[in-house]
Amino acid sequence: MKKAVFNMEPFSCPSCIKKIESTLLKVDGVREAKVLFHSGRVRVEFDSSATSADALEHTVTRLGYPVLSSKVT
Repeated sequence: MKKAVFNMEPFSCPSCIKKIESTLLKVDGVREAKVLFHSGRVRVEFDSSATSADALEHTVTRLGYPVLSSKVT
């Protein structure tokens, strides 16, 4: 399992958080997706044989939430 953290602008609406988390959890290989409301971070735990951090970042961006930076461990 790998972990990715996407740094974004802080979120201001709970429905945005639910939208991001639920969409990421639908991606094959994603085990956990958690949005940290005030810090503007999205943490994702995923199976790198099923998806990639780039694909997950693209998923978030496609929803209309630009990623400022990311880190994968």
